[in-house]
Amino acid sequence: MERIITIFGSNQPTPGTSEYAVAYELGKRLAECRFTICNGGYGGTMEAAARGAAEASGMTIGVVVQRFSPHANPWIKKTIVTNSLFERLETLLNLGAGYVVLKGGTGTLVELALSWEYINKGLSSPKPIVLLGDFWNSVVDTVLKEIGPAEAAEGGQPAPMLPQFIHKAQIPQDAVSILSSVLPPS
Repeated sequence: MERIITIFGSNQPTPGTSEYAVAYELGKRLAECRFTICNGGYGGTMEAAARGAAEASGMTIGVVVQRFSPHANPWIKKTIVTNSLFERLETLLNLGAGYVVLKGGTGTLVELALSWEYINKGLSSPKPIVLLGDFWNSVVDTVLKEIGPAEAAEGGQPAPMLPQFIHKAQIPQDAVSILSSVLPPS
């Protein structure tokens, strides 16, 4: 299995902000552990993670949308151009052996929800989803409280226990440790 980690986050942070620094450190540490990073390819935390990985001699993949711009940030080594936002999202999900979710807006919420739902519905094998920082904790905790430990999937089969694939980390090093323990080198 190729060790590609898809990173979801905001396109808003700029160099010098704490969110940019966290994404940069995450990309750098993932590359140092021989993970390939994959993200949406544009600015903000996508640029920061790619920059950190590239500066650590890691491989970076950016998945962009033709309609927005077919050009990824300069830290992306391999660009995949998709025709739609939905194709982009599906590509990001399919490429990732695991995911890290950074602070973000509605786009990041969709990415978190869809990665979780693909696993719940058996459309994807269980893959680690690491929530980095506290931003998404209340959302996830609310969902877990409402559905209980195992949501009934289609066909009456119980879904995977959520704690098996959703992890919480406070700092990039913890996120990388979680991913390294779940996705060891081949």
